[in-house]
Amino acid sequence: MDEILRRRIERKLEGLPEDKAYQVLDYLEFLESKYGTTARAPGVLERVAEGVGDTLRAARLPAVALEGTMNAVDSAARLMRGLVAAGRAAMEELRRAAAAPAGSQTSAKPAEPAGPAPAEPRAEPPSGTA
Repeated sequence: MDEILRRRIERKLEGLPEDKAYQVLDYLEFLESKYGTTARAPGVLERVAEGVGDTLRAARLPAVALEGTMNAVDSAARLMRGLVAAGRAAMEELRRAAAAPAGSQTSAKPAEPAGPAPAEPRAEPPSGTA
């Protein structure tokens, strides 16, 4: 589907009430089953969210309750996607650090001063003891 058509459909859907948008979804699923087209497989979080939405619709909850619940589920899914992205970024950073050559890493040991080290004063034993 080209991008112009996708945006046109999205624009039309945004103007519909929630219950009518679900009718459009039902019709799309009908077309998919009739013509055997396959849509992109949903991810785990999408399947959970769709299952929750379908269950609430089957229970005939008011559209306001359904919308509020789905917004909460969507927020949780966005949070999980953010956590996954952060975990992947951390793993990539660890991989890069482990793959870096040993000479390019900076040591935590402080640099030695240039030249001879200053002489430390010696502690002398107290006088009168030997």
